[in-house]
Amino acid sequence: MANAASGMAVNDECKLKFLELKAKRTYRFIVYKIDEKLKQVMVEKVGEPTQSYEDFTVNLPADECRYAIYDYDFVTAENCQKSKIFFIAWSPDTARVRSKMLYASSKDRFKRELDGIQVELQATDPTEMDLDVIRSRAN
Repeated sequence: MANAASGMAVNDECKLKFLELKAKRTYRFIVYKIDEKLKQVMVEKVGEPTQSYEDFTVNLPADECRYAIYDYDFVTAENCQKSKIFFIAWSPDTARVRSKMLYASSKDRFKRELDGIQVELQATDPTEMDLDVIRSRAN
């Protein structure tokens, strides 16, 4: 269960919440945090389906790394309602180096646990994951 590269385990709740978001659309977003003492990835926050992208981004700390899932709804040029599940690796420049390394080394293993991610974004500051970026990557 532990990640060979970083020794991180993935809490079962992480996969459970992701499956609920993917299958039942129970949440708009999920924010994950690595608990360094427990050496595992945990669910930190979930967002209701009615919450906006801004509600999601305020849950990403300015100086700490996080993983996040965002379920983005949009309408295609053909007027079809669609959604894409984004995986966002949030690693702000102001985060501790150790934290950035830990999140970077655990990312691929954690992502493999979440089957159904359609788009991945790596962001070091809010402009790299603003709504325009999300929109352009969704199409």
